[in-house]
Amino acid sequence: MNPTIIKSIPSQCYLGEGPLWIAELGCFFWVDIEKGNLHKYHLASEKLEIRHFPHFLAVVLKGQNGKLILGLDRKLVRYDWETEEMEELCEVESDQPLHRFNDGKVDSQGRIWIGTLSTKFTEGAGSLYRIDSKLKPGAQLNNLTISNGMAWTQDQKTFYFIDTPTRKIQEFSFDAETGEIGFRRIAAEIPENLGFPDGMCIDQEGMLWVAHYGGSGVYRWNPKNGELLDKIDLPVPNVTSCCFGGENLNLMLITTAQENMSESDLKKYPKSGDVFLVKLEVGGFEANQALF
Repeated sequence: MNPTIIKSIPSQCYLGEGPLWIAELGCFFWVDIEKGNLHKYHLASEKLEIRHFPHFLAVVLKGQNGKLILGLDRKLVRYDWETEEMEELCEVESDQPLHRFNDGKVDSQGRIWIGTLSTKFTEGAGSLYRIDSKLKPGAQLNNLTISNGMAWTQDQKTFYFIDTPTRKIQEFSFDAETGEIGFRRIAAEIPENLGFPDGMCIDQEGMLWVAHYGGSGVYRWNPKNGELLDKIDLPVPNVTSCCFGGENLNLMLITTAQENMSESDLKKYPKSGDVFLVKLEVGGFEANQALF
């Protein structure tokens, strides 16, 4: 495919994550988890706006009525960009002050799937939650270390999930009506020399695009046979997540991080923490809107 970078946006995130495209606004959003910054980038005008929150800001999702859903520490809140009003929706693991949310996505029925981890990265401390319109989080997977990338197939029968340190992309059966999942198999295993699998999205051919932390790129994996098909090379080592967007959903926004890098690393890779826009021959899907 030879995907090429068409633009880098200098956001210098410590831990850039959670990219999201909202077509109605013509904007990409992403977060800097550690700095608590929410970035809004208007694609046509190239205008970048940043809002700060005094929290770990793990995720930004599309809510109802033009609102955003943010994951702040262990709470989900509804946020109005225009008025800056915030409304708390629910909380998980309130008895675990060292825990925070990590990656989150919205399924086809508008339920939010969002994981947790310990900020000490304690093995097995995290969980993956499903949150429906009743706003009662229910744990779907436990004993996770870094709950991360998620994607659903177009027919809504399969769910893919990454617990980063395992270096595996897991495949689950998915019941769209009930939201139930059941483990099926390992769809792909990431070799050690390619870094760790982080955020993920799926394209219109059913292939998985996975950001590799420590792997200097986004890799395209075939979940049917575990084969590596393609790679977007990036001039930074720690690549964290990716999403499709733009008018034809064939632009990919890729987030990166400065985390775990020395001063000499940062001199060597000065674009670490920036985001990259890449044009692809294959398109993806719009993010779903949450129920609330």
